Amino acid sequence: MSADVAACVGQCLLGRGERPCAVISDIHSNLRALEAVLADIESQGVQNVCCLGDVVGYGVRPVECWRIVSARCPVIILGNHDQALSMKGVARFHPRARRAVEWAKARILEEEDGGEMLARLIGLPVSFACENRLFVHGSPAGPTMDYLLPGDAFDLERMNREFGQVELAAFNGHSHIPGVIERGGAFIPPEGLPDATYGIGEAQAIINVGSVGQPRDGNPRSCYVILDGDRVRYRRVPYDAHSAAKEILAQPELDPFLGYRLIEGR
Repeated sequence: MSADVAACVGQCLLGRGERPCAVISDIHSNLRALEAVLADIESQGVQNVCCLGDVVGYGVRPVECWRIVSARCPVIILGNHDQALSMKGVARFHPRARRAVEWAKARILEEEDGGEMLARLIGLPVSFACENRLFVHGSPAGPTMDYLLPGDAFDLERMNREFGQVELAAFNGHSHIPGVIERGGAFIPPEGLPDATYGIGEAQAIINVGSVGQPRDGNPRSCYVILDGDRVRYRRVPYDAHSAAKEILAQPELDPFLGYRLIEGR
């Protein structure tokens, strides 16, 4: 990315300029969810979109999701499932997740441009920083692989390490559980925020944007945020999770659990 393009993208990710920016994450090859979210983003008058990784894995449409995201998002961060296409870090995966990555890699390499596609996915940047905002997949201290869960907000040593990498605000995904951790505070889910909106202020904050393709907070609707200046607004988007689940169940190489969990949001 050239310096000029990076500066322009940075302004979008700061929510400045003429239009705000949508921040999405954890699509996991769920084309139905991705299309529903992008339609919702458009309905909100938002054109700029940033993706925090895990475009592939779990679902059945890795190629289609990558083509859409790569065309739509000027910034795409490396997720652990994207990285695992290179077989790096895959030993830490649950067997059902490992099989899904292997299945996705095979689907990608069936494409005429599969080699190029694979190289772009595993070569994504691990973070993007703009002024006082950091964008990662996992956590500020472990950008690709480290989970930051709601209960970690009470681990002082862990949070000091995380916030040591944050100037003011960081945006992440990976856990598929949306919400905000302020330094010294508890995890706040979107429903605990006024109008599901968080205002970036003087307190350092780590903002999990949730998951497009595999929510795990008990709500099966897709989740993403719109960043508009210092306002971070959560959006929940319904999609046809039952049809997405049936597509997974129709693939014998994929664990049926990956389909059933979409319906329950877990």
